[in-house]
Amino acid sequence: MTFRYRLLLALLLAAPAICPVRAQQPAALPAAPAPPPGTGSLTGTVLDSLGGKPVPYATVVLLPPAPNDKPITGIAADDNGRFSLTKLAPGPARVRVSYVGYGPQTRAVTVTAGATEVAAFRLPVAGTALAEAVVVGTKPVVEVRPDRIVYNADQDVTNAGGTAADVLRKAPLLAVDGDGNVKMRGSGNFKVLVNNKPSPTLANNLAEALKGIPADQIKSVEIITTPPAKYDGEGTAGIINIVLKKGVDRGLNGRVGASAGNRNSNLNSSLNFKKGKTGFTSSLSTGRWYAPSGFARERVGFTDLGTDQLNQSSTGRYGGGWYYGTLGLDYDLSERQSLSLAGSANGYRGNNQSDLLNQFVSPDATKNDLFTRATNSLFSGFSGELTGTYTRTFAQARREWSVLGQYARNDGTFGYDFDEYRNSATALETGRADYRERSRGRTPGDEYTAQTDFTQPFGEKQTLETGLKAIWRSTASVADVDGLTRGQSADFVRLPERATNFTYDQNVQAAYATYSFAAGKKLTFSLGSRVERTALTADFRTTDSGFERSYTSVLPNGNAQYTLSESNSLRLAYSKRITRPFIDYLNPFVDRSDRQNISFGNPNLDPELTDSYELSFNTNGKAGSLNITGSVRRTGNAIESIRQPTDTAGVTVQTFANVAANSFYQLNFYGSAKPAKGWDISGGPDVQYIVRRSPALGIERSGFTAGLNFNTSYKLPKKFTVQGFLYSSLPTPELQGRGAANLYYQMGAKKTILKDKADVVLNFGSPFNNYWPYRSTTTTPSFRETSENRSFQRSFRLSFSYRFGQEQQGKQRKSISNDDKKGGGSKQGGQ
Repeated sequence: MTFRYRLLLALLLAAPAICPVRAQQPAALPAAPAPPPGTGSLTGTVLDSLGGKPVPYATVVLLPPAPNDKPITGIAADDNGRFSLTKLAPGPARVRVSYVGYGPQTRAVTVTAGATEVAAFRLPVAGTALAEAVVVGTKPVVEVRPDRIVYNADQDVTNAGGTAADVLRKAPLLAVDGDGNVKMRGSGNFKVLVNNKPSPTLANNLAEALKGIPADQIKSVEIITTPPAKYDGEGTAGIINIVLKKGVDRGLNGRVGASAGNRNSNLNSSLNFKKGKTGFTSSLSTGRWYAPSGFARERVGFTDLGTDQLNQSSTGRYGGGWYYGTLGLDYDLSERQSLSLAGSANGYRGNNQSDLLNQFVSPDATKNDLFTRATNSLFSGFSGELTGTYTRTFAQARREWSVLGQYARNDGTFGYDFDEYRNSATALETGRADYRERSRGRTPGDEYTAQTDFTQPFGEKQTLETGLKAIWRSTASVADVDGLTRGQSADFVRLPERATNFTYDQNVQAAYATYSFAAGKKLTFSLGSRVERTALTADFRTTDSGFERSYTSVLPNGNAQYTLSESNSLRLAYSKRITRPFIDYLNPFVDRSDRQNISFGNPNLDPELTDSYELSFNTNGKAGSLNITGSVRRTGNAIESIRQPTDTAGVTVQTFANVAANSFYQLNFYGSAKPAKGWDISGGPDVQYIVRRSPALGIERSGFTAGLNFNTSYKLPKKFTVQGFLYSSLPTPELQGRGAANLYYQMGAKKTILKDKADVVLNFGSPFNNYWPYRSTTTTPSFRETSENRSFQRSFRLSFSYRFGQEQQGKQRKSISNDDKKGGGSKQGGQ
């Protein structure tokens, strides 16, 4: 075991000492005399005072008139922040509402002989109460809720001037590698939403698209491990919902900001207002990124003649620019009817210049190969979407109907130019290239969505949610390849056998229903199911092939929650989820741009089905919170990337196949604590035991992996704040080898100036190592390979932001969540 892995293991084993969580049980309250049975009831909603969003599972207690503080009865709010206190005796009383990370609120009420709807409780975040006057503070960086973990990115000073990739890197249960690839609970099979709706760019090229969303516009990230039936069935590991800052309740406000550093720079702004029945939100950002790149591969092949060896290494520079803009308009038609329009545009363009040195040594000297390839890879993307929503509420509390429609356009381009110099260890002048190649391609796409949802309560403790949804998705990929061999042609020649041209349509219709009810004061259930029909049509014109197929999937789910006390609860959840292969996985086009590593898709793939089981314990106290979750995920027909040798020495092919049954056994601890005034810490370890079996390949691999997420901040005098973050993980067992370990850490300091209207932030990322080597291995009976991708993480960034106007947040829009596909747009590239 190398020193680096010993260091990671020491960090993981030290997790309990690094991140103590002292969630204490509140003192037992003296029992109150049992009141006579009554017919009165009180219902209401608990909201966040800043964003107006529901506060799920807030504690609601009914008290006698002051000064008597002996509770009469109590209950926890539901997922939507709703509560109902029943069988109450008429008369004066008080309602006290509280939740960890928020200041409590108490209000005098009058209980009647019938039902009474009280005005919404708007809890201020992390404040102190003085004679019922609340001094507003800040939210915790991480909130642990029974059904999700919320990372409040706007409370983390180290995010200033960064991108969405920087934010996701710090969120619990998530990891981002050197290529910008995201994993959730060790799996790449999840869905990313923005404000609970899809982003076409994120769906098709997540790693690049995350660079185009500035961290300064992200309010929070929600990690949902067992989504309910109202979400699309895709994403076996769960859902990541990126919540952007938006809106105002009154008046005009906005912000402007700028940042500069050695890895990226950006300008960002927003402008929002509300007047009368009309609300308007907008944002506009632009920036650039730039970094060195490095890659190395060593492969040893086992042949009848002996062993051969392939060594590839490349160095280069990677960079580009992006822009991101949003517009939103809300209009209240009446007290119970509203319309909203929301639009966004996201674009990026960049390139990766690199020099690849290829050396192949064989026992048969005639097959030895040495060349240097200078490559310039090009890429760009644009996505735009427009969403309209009509919402109707009713006199009956919690009853709601909504209709939503969306159009999205997603276009991308890709290509490369390379010059190959044979029998040379360095790149030479272009005119001396033995072979030159260029390719250009595009991926146009359209998406239409229609959705309707209806919520019908039955009494105070029962709710039925139903909905219908349809998605019509069409995409394509067209690319040409030209080649020029010195001495054979004076100009580039089209290579039709290397071209790709296909279209792909995917239509999904879905219906769902969820029934939630209380079985007593402490036990609640939510049972639901989703039925999805998928119709696929593909035309692979370059291979004169295609297919049409359809299938129906039934995806049940449910959960039960038991309230042990006001601060402790247990939750048991089950869900069945689906993964549909998308373009990259299905396209049979053979990519030979790297002749040592050939790849192609498999149009015969079946969808994956995964069963997930989860048991969690959640506790909240004055000293902090703690969430302990054990989960099991089983996939019987997992889609795996597999590598195999060819008849040509030193050449392998990569494709996808339903060849494995995977099981993930996971135990996660995550907590937060306040060891001293002004000091917050949060984090915890995550341990997994993974079993991968493939009878078709004769492979069975199993083993442990673990990760640690740690975040701390401290408020100093004179409006200074310092913050630090650390994430580390051990290698992960894969079907044909082992994945890479990970280490990333960051520290920053913020100073608030100009009468609390502006912030200056200085951040340092991984200052003690220039890069982190993401090393992975592939082992088969025919070859053994080790690859290393260098992520240059040492960085600094100076940011400035200025706020003007009022700082209130607006209401949450209804939105569409097209989280139903796996994979992205097809691309070609040369090394």
